[in-house]
Amino acid sequence: MRLSDEEKRMLDGKNGPLVQKAMANTVEYGRLVEAERLCQVTMAHLFCGAHPYLEAFASRDFDETFSEMAFISREKLVFDRLSPNCRCQSDVFPFSSNNWSEMTTDQDKVALNDIYLSRFSAMGVQLVGTCVPYLTGFIPLAGEHYVSSESHAVLLMNSLWGARGQADGIEAGFWAAVCGRTPLWGLHDPLQRKGTHHFLIEANLETVSDWDLFGHAAGLKIPPLAIPVFSGFSRPDIHMMKSAAASMATTSGAEMAHFVGLTPEAPTLEAALAPGAGRETVVIGPTELEQSRAMLSSGRDSELDYISLGCPHYTVYQLSEVAAKMAGRRVSNHTIVHVWTAAPFKEIADRMGYTKIIEATGAKLLTSTCPLVSGRRPVGAKVMAFDSAKQAHYMKSETGGEILYGSLDDCLKSAFSGRWEGAKG
Repeated sequence: MRLSDEEKRMLDGKNGPLVQKAMANTVEYGRLVEAERLCQVTMAHLFCGAHPYLEAFASRDFDETFSEMAFISREKLVFDRLSPNCRCQSDVFPFSSNNWSEMTTDQDKVALNDIYLSRFSAMGVQLVGTCVPYLTGFIPLAGEHYVSSESHAVLLMNSLWGARGQADGIEAGFWAAVCGRTPLWGLHDPLQRKGTHHFLIEANLETVSDWDLFGHAAGLKIPPLAIPVFSGFSRPDIHMMKSAAASMATTSGAEMAHFVGLTPEAPTLEAALAPGAGRETVVIGPTELEQSRAMLSSGRDSELDYISLGCPHYTVYQLSEVAAKMAGRRVSNHTIVHVWTAAPFKEIADRMGYTKIIEATGAKLLTSTCPLVSGRRPVGAKVMAFDSAKQAHYMKSETGGEILYGSLDDCLKSAFSGRWEGAKG
């Protein structure tokens, strides 16, 4: 691998043992994927906090834990610095930062999480705590290299504005944040970003829920390692795209997709496709969307224990819509309703009065995590409804409970009645 003089100095330990280990891991990663050189990372979206996977290493010491789990080092490193040329923001936390008791979390784990987050804050990580970093200031531009631990964010940022990232995983993200480098391979390489398969959209996609179902249905048909090229759609907004990216990343390994006329690298279908690719067209129509809906929801007329809204995290515009639809109503006494967002959006919702309206109904506006990431749900919740294909897909396999899926309107009607009001199976 060809290294610059600065990279050689980092590898030789001139910038200290932490940077040296991060660079050594990055170089080994590059060797394994046969990268010829590294590229400079200017933005890192990191999985910060005392997440459950860290409990595999039985220590409460921050540096011991991250040395072993993130840097693959039996030697204790002091994890106290990030590259000065890399802006860093946190992904979701293991607990809601504004009301952790709602998700049956014990105070001891919350205290440990606070210690971990204080260390990341001291390093300069912006503790935003959201899966939608591209809406809270984490905006890599076309051609800019970044790392992210959020699968749908990688897909969206590569696809919408031509930024260059790879679904590297949690550990490689920390290495890149420390040494400011990652291997130049895969979607970091402009020569590897051409489309491989053509998908024609024949379904009428008008709402966020439509695009959510489309992403789930398309993901089921995307081959491994493929870069799909989509045509035939009406222009979406950012809320539609974030739901489509989340569900597509759930049912496929797609890390980039070309939307003809929307993706910078796809002004036309011909420009988006690699030479010789796309000879066969895969159709995504109403039938495929209905098949996804049936997979995600039992559709029974059930009494609901729990409704979770906001995956990916709702924007302030979506919170305004929820507040308008819930104003003056009360949720069923039997049903717990949680609405999830990022802390910066809740701050605006508080100012605008949306939080007060939502919580006056008996629902709770929570931040920084979700049932899937936290692995928690209200005690006794067995019949659960989601307006997110991603949540419904994963919670169906992880909880053993009855899962229902529908649009925001389906879920809100059900919240008021206490029974499922969406499409029946």
